[in-house]
Amino acid sequence: MSDMAPEEPLVERRMNRADLLTGIVFTLLGSAIAYWSWIMPRLEVRGIHPATVPGLVPGLLGLALALCGAVLAWRAVANSQGARFADFFSVFKEPEAGRFLIVVALALIYALVLVGLIPFWLATALFVFSFIFVFETWASTNPKPLPRAALWALVQAVIVAGLVTVVFEDGFLVRLP
Repeated sequence: MSDMAPEEPLVERRMNRADLLTGIVFTLLGSAIAYWSWIMPRLEVRGIHPATVPGLVPGLLGLALALCGAVLAWRAVANSQGARFADFFSVFKEPEAGRFLIVVALALIYALVLVGLIPFWLATALFVFSFIFVFETWASTNPKPLPRAALWALVQAVIVAGLVTVVFEDGFLVRLP
């Protein structure tokens, strides 16, 4: 039991930093969603009922996300136990920060570059393949052999891209780019 005691404050400090960072991100994201929902056209000219305006549900979800993020950040600050402000930035030096940046980069490439430039099914397949391949090989603490990871990523990419395309086009009747 005494072997675990020195480890616990370190883990708790790391969790507080992660909670603070996550809370800040959720608060900013939720606030942005709520703002963008507020400035959406309300379609009063077409006689749309106020309870069915396009931005209502996203706006409420954005406000809820911002509120939850603020509560999470506030609890992290309240539980910081005298942590210094410099401790907050040490979270960016950890391996998890690198993996997070990879996720953000892949998601932005998918959403801003691939979708609309190439067919949706192909963009989705490339995204899923890249995501699985990168996280099974280079960004993994226990990397898999490249051929095995590539085959696994290819199988998953084909299945996911096919299912997502069929569900959205045939189930939800959405025309995909």
